[in-house]
Amino acid sequence: MKLNSPGWYDTLIPDIFCAKGGKPRMSQQPSRDPNRRNSVMRAFSISSQIGFTIASCLLIGVLIGRLLDNLLGTSPWLTLVFSLLGAAASFKSLYDMNMKK
Repeated sequence: MKLNSPGWYDTLIPDIFCAKGGKPRMSQQPSRDPNRRNSVMRAFSISSQIGFTIASCLLIGVLIGRLLDNLLGTSPWLTLVFSLLGAAASFKSLYDMNMKK
């Protein structure tokens, strides 16, 4: 294949150039499909809900553990126990969220 022949770049860089006309794919218009936009927003909301659920359950567990540690004088033990309970609660909440769908 000669380098000066028309279309030689199509075989070298197939991901950037289309087969028809050799125009870059980056110049094509983005999809205006409303179903795709709804699915992207739904995926974003689910992923943010997962992160918020994990963080809030762990935070509540640590705060309860620190409060009880300060009241009872059992320095790191109740914080450790309640943070593990918070982690278990977050996994249970994620499991329930998954089973609901």
